[in-house]
Order: sequence, then C-alpha cells, then structure tokens
Amino acid sequence: MSRSLRIDVFFDFICPWCLIGKRQLERALAQLRASRPEVEVELAWHGVQLLPHIPVQGEPFAEFYRDRLGSAEAVRLRQAQVQQAAAAAGLELELARIASMPNTADAHRLLQRAGALAEPAQRDALLERLFAAYFHKGEDLGDRATLLAIAESCGFQPAQLAPALRGDGRPYVAAQPGGLAQSVPYFVFNNRLALSGAQPAEVLHAAMLQALSQNLEQRA
Repeated sequence: MSRSLRIDVFFDFICPWCLIGKRQLERALAQLRASRPEVEVELAWHGVQLLPHIPVQGEPFAEFYRDRLGSAEAVRLRQAQVQQAAAAAGLELELARIASMPNTADAHRLLQRAGALAEPAQRDALLERLFAAYFHKGEDLGDRATLLAIAESCGFQPAQLAPALRGDGRPYVAAQPGGLAQSVPYFVFNNRLALSGAQPAEVLHAAMLQALSQNLEQRA
C-alpha cells in the first residue's frame, strides 16, 4: 500500500452533517493510525457556501427552517434526526441556542486566509472553534467582530485576517480540486475515490485503505 493519503473535505459551517462527518472522520483517522501508523495524511478543508442568498445580516433561524421544511412539526422531526446522528458521533448540538442563520461567506474567507498563514494544527483549531461557535454557543458566524474574536482565541492576529472579511454578503467561491462538490460533507481520497454524506467511521476508514491500495496499483 501507499504511504501517503490526501483527504479533501468539502463543508459548510451551518451544516450539522458536516460537523457529524468531521467527528466520524476523526474516528476513521484514529483507526488508520492504529492499522497503518506509517501512512502520512494530508487533510485539506474546502469551504462550500450552501446558502449564498442569505443576507449579510442573516435570517432568523427558526423562521428559516419553518419556511424551508413547511411546518414546526417537520422542523422538530428533522432536528430529532440530526440530534440522533450527532449523539452517535459523540456530539451534543445546542440547536435551541442558534438565533440566526448566518451568511457564511466571511467565515469561509477567514478560514481560507488563516490556512495560508498558519500550520495545519492551528487552522484545525480555528475550524473546530468556528463549528463550536455555531452549534454549541449560538454565536453569529456572519458577524465580523465575532469572527475576529474567535480567530484571536486561536492565536491569530486579527489584523492579519481582517482584510479577508468583506462584510458585503458577496458569495464565497473558492477554487476547488475536481470542481465544486454537489453536496456536503463530501470526502475525496487521493483525488480518486469520493464519498458523500456523514458516513460512519468504518466506511471512511475502508475508503482510506482502498485509496491507498489504488494509489499503489497505479504506481506498479
């Protein structure tokens, strides 16, 4: 098998399935380290703005989902489904604390800029903190001051990141390998094998091993 594995992950901060998928990916990576400790993993995160039409000031969270799903009961059932999947991944989402459905363009720009300035560990800490801001603390990821405060809490200098924040609601579009993902979360292993959705850790681990084998076969 190959000794290197690149994983590209496509996500949006407001997608609970992306955070669930992140936890399942972390479990799968732990399995890989146990079974193939010699493999070097390169993990790349690519922002996908799911709702570019959201105004820069955001929309009320409850109203957004009621309009989207048709009724309060439909929202309750969907949230119960999400919470069940989150619990299976070791997560507890504080959906009741979320007041606003934010425009995530600047949050993605913040992470992209941070990734260009910092080592992967610091970038990953910021990514985790941004997810926590939304799904655990109910913070507004569309707010400039909130974003810069989160970045500062992860060791970044706000002055370095502030120029990346436009504050005008302009959609975030980033150059992405293999074109835009059609859904999130979306995982691509060694630029050849792709999986969509918050897959169980065992499925992701199997995909990693398959991608490693395919990479070796290509070199043979």
